[in-house]
Amino acid sequence: MTFDHVGSEGFLPTLEVLYQAGCISDLDWHFTQLLSHRAGEHTPEVVLAICLVSHWTGAGNVCVPLSAVAEQPVFVQDGAETGIVAPALSEWAAALRRSPLVGQPGEFQPLILDHNHRLYLYRYWDYEQRLAAQLLARAEPMTADCLDYPRLQTDLHQYFGPAGSRPNWQKIAAAMVVLRRFSVISGGPGTGKTSTVLKVLALLLAQAGHQPPVIALAAPTGKAAARMQEAITRSVQQLNLPPDLQRLLPERAQTLHRLLGPLPDGVNFRHHHDNPLRLDVLVVDEASMIDLALMSKLVDALPPTARLILLGDKDQLASVEAGAVLGDICGRVPGFTAGFRQQLVDLTGETIPAGRASASPLSDCVVQLRHSYRFGTNSGIGRLARAINQGHTESALALLRDKPHPEIRWRSLGGQSVSAKLALRLAEGFAPYLRLLAQGAAAEEVLATFERFRVLCALRNGPFGVNGLNRAIERELQRRGLIAPRFTHGDGLWYRGRPVLITRNDEALQLYNGDIGLALPDDSGQLRVVFPGQSGELRWLLPTRLPEHDTVFAMTIHKSQGSEFDQVLIILPPEDHQVLGRELLYTAITRARCELELWATPRSFSAAVIRRVQRASGLGQRLWRRKR
Repeated sequence: MTFDHVGSEGFLPTLEVLYQAGCISDLDWHFTQLLSHRAGEHTPEVVLAICLVSHWTGAGNVCVPLSAVAEQPVFVQDGAETGIVAPALSEWAAALRRSPLVGQPGEFQPLILDHNHRLYLYRYWDYEQRLAAQLLARAEPMTADCLDYPRLQTDLHQYFGPAGSRPNWQKIAAAMVVLRRFSVISGGPGTGKTSTVLKVLALLLAQAGHQPPVIALAAPTGKAAARMQEAITRSVQQLNLPPDLQRLLPERAQTLHRLLGPLPDGVNFRHHHDNPLRLDVLVVDEASMIDLALMSKLVDALPPTARLILLGDKDQLASVEAGAVLGDICGRVPGFTAGFRQQLVDLTGETIPAGRASASPLSDCVVQLRHSYRFGTNSGIGRLARAINQGHTESALALLRDKPHPEIRWRSLGGQSVSAKLALRLAEGFAPYLRLLAQGAAAEEVLATFERFRVLCALRNGPFGVNGLNRAIERELQRRGLIAPRFTHGDGLWYRGRPVLITRNDEALQLYNGDIGLALPDDSGQLRVVFPGQSGELRWLLPTRLPEHDTVFAMTIHKSQGSEFDQVLIILPPEDHQVLGRELLYTAITRARCELELWATPRSFSAAVIRRVQRASGLGQRLWRRKR
């Protein structure tokens, strides 16, 4: 249907049909109704734009690029077009500019249409432009008069060794961070991001002399924060830092929400521009998980002189909420400007290849680590991850089908229901921790064994989604006598060994979205849920005290970010699905340390490798197309 065929009753009845069919969400429908009725705006082009901007933001985009959507079918669901074709760009833009709901950049209106025909909800336009301005300001060269260059050269040599035949990108990254107020170290699993940043902190502490900087470590989730802290602790032991420097390092990592201090309204934080964080250096791990709103609020809460160091993998999945901030910040990692490159060469002694520097000051703030110490050139998991990341479908399929690497296995998946063979394999993966539990093993050993194996899914619903697979796993474990569901605590069935995933932050209990615990008996035989603390201690809580949670034998690939497991079993739906994409598959595969098993069909696997999920945003353009 085109807008020439919209009846006198307006466009809302057409959207209601889409709503009833499940093509748009409750939020999309009610937001469109509310905004159009309040403004008395019933122009079809504007009503469609209101619904689209809600729909696209809910799907993780920051804006709607009208030039890409114009004259195209919209609200496509599972490959089936709805038959609604968006208007031509010139007509659409003209109708929006006439509307009282739509403003230009800098105006305060519910919707903002910029000069590149990107349509935003006001708050996301505001987040984007403020974050871009703050990052560009931090990326400008800092006054380096206070740096002790001879000491920095000596310390770089001590921590990273002399220059070799190949560039030592960890050493180059460390020098870059010391010279900038804002920096990004990107790299895949095992490239040494955390160990590099520990050496960076040692460099900064050595430079500070008698006034050591206040340092904080943070990550988006509790699990990611715990892993960051564990990695820092291991690196400290390996690096053998002097005791005086060790004492100045932060004792623990924390979640970003805890760092910023959430207020009761659930949206704002205690720390912001007018009440900034009291720190000099902030290191944030797993930055790919941070959405636009949270990153904007985080940067806003930093003192102007504080250093911000982001660590992450730009090729991983973007955040669940709107934005792909780390990818936008990294751009294509074009290369250092000539002057800064020479400064780094002088400091490190490394040979740094010339790149095509951008006009943006971010050119001198981003380093991509290239060498994986976990996945070598002959690692099956590493080769598969690289093939997927490069979109090489046939090479990836060959690695799975031809079985040249014993640590990766392919299982063909067919049918529309979970087969007995798959259910049996899933139960076998979790049997070891349940047998330990039955034998009376210590809680620490049971938890550690459970964390070695995980099932990762692309979907939440359906037989091959998290909900269906968790039920199938429970049924098979019960059939084999490994669990005995009989405890009831308010929200349903409980049993010894039930794994639970926290899905809502609870500051009072210090439980955060992504935390995982096990239901185990305490010394008196009473059922408690045990969570590992960040300092290695165990926390025992009554099931009735937990915030919202789910069973977690299987978890979504999104939820697995920030975690790693010895063995990973990935299940893709048998048919192609719009959620399948290269970033999703790459993220899932790189959760595995030692062994990987993939259940899929060639069709769904190939579709995932081919498809790249590009989120609509103007942040990358704001950051990288700046004229000096």
